[in-house]
Amino acid sequence: MTLKKAYILIFSILIIDQVSKVYVKTHFLLQEKIHVTGWFKLWFIENSGMAWGTEIPGDYGKLVLTLFRIIAVFGIGWWLYDSTRRKASNYLIVAIALIWAGAFGNIIDSVFYGVFFSESTTTELAVFMPDQPYGSVFHGKVVDMLYFPFIEDYVLPEWLPIWGGKTFTFFNAIFNFADMAISTGIGILLVFNKKSFATPAGEGN
Repeated sequence: MTLKKAYILIFSILIIDQVSKVYVKTHFLLQEKIHVTGWFKLWFIENSGMAWGTEIPGDYGKLVLTLFRIIAVFGIGWWLYDSTRRKASNYLIVAIALIWAGAFGNIIDSVFYGVFFSESTTTELAVFMPDQPYGSVFHGKVVDMLYFPFIEDYVLPEWLPIWGGKTFTFFNAIFNFADMAISTGIGILLVFNKKSFATPAGEGN
């Protein structure tokens, strides 16, 4: 895969990711959930930290996290450029492009959403480019909305030790298209590891 095709893939993912986030941010109340089809639901939440809602404590935790993400994106960008230059496996190039697009998509939220939108609440919709934004540059929140609970609110049998009678939900993560791209890219690297990291033709001779 050429660098140009990788850029097209990255740009396509970023468009899908940002359009979906802006739509949900401006049309859903915070914590609003709608049933789409089967076990697919849209559930609007905001993540101010790392994956799974983890946060770095302290006044500068969010800034440190965002700067770390930016540095990581530059590193991944170089990896993509170097891989296409060496004519590495398409598996590797696609995987890197997906990871890069996903990381960059969430960085856009972290860097700019604090000044592009008003606060999302359970009673008021957010407004794009308001007079009073909810944050500042580098202190935005990441928008999540995709929810695929294969088993939701299942009450476990009473006879089970420890967990008996408790409610169980299988796969309760709420994520976005950027997260999906990152997970898919990592999945490609894990499942097609040998093909991804195969020595390019002409190297090692």
